[in-house]
Amino acid sequence: MVQRFCSVGPSYGAEHVCMMLSALLVISTDQTTMTAGLSHEHWMKLALQEAERALERREVPVGCIFVHQDKIIANGSNRVTETKNATQHAEMVAIDCIIDMCKVEKLDQAAVFKNTTLYVTVEPCIMCAAALRLVGIGLVVFGCHNERFGGCGSVLSVSNDDIPDYGEKIKIISGVHKEEAIRLLKEFYKGENPNAPEHKKKHKPQ
Repeated sequence: MVQRFCSVGPSYGAEHVCMMLSALLVISTDQTTMTAGLSHEHWMKLALQEAERALERREVPVGCIFVHQDKIIANGSNRVTETKNATQHAEMVAIDCIIDMCKVEKLDQAAVFKNTTLYVTVEPCIMCAAALRLVGIGLVVFGCHNERFGGCGSVLSVSNDDIPDYGEKIKIISGVHKEEAIRLLKEFYKGENPNAPEHKKKHKPQ
């Protein structure tokens, strides 16, 4: 049974969850970043469940999980409209959780991220791609491309460009369950975000 080490929701803070569960995490510096026991498709289905939860909250349906040694150590979904904080993308929510976990348990943060795979339903944006590269994520697997804001090749290639002081380039696998990711986005954009600024809301003609 997969154990979630760090799950941020309305009832639990990242530090509380990390203190309860992260002691189970064992760091191995020579562990490969690939998840040995289960397929990319399996993990992406779980990331899609996170995206569906975002859709239920009327957030842009992007979800992610971070997998270390065949265990989910963090999960996240968009909380931008809920928090009215434009930085609260799914990846950023989960990254903050892992950082908190490493601080609480005095784990080697660099080793944790290096040996972890991110599964995210949509290509990380430029901001998230930069953050992922700075923390040294081992591998990013995403569903559909982000043609407007993608930072892993669609708009900019933050993940793989030669950028001073940004650490190693990120290994990328794309297109895993992309149809499902696109379907969720289409479903969201059929409606209206109730927390959007007034000038961006759709208004039906009188």
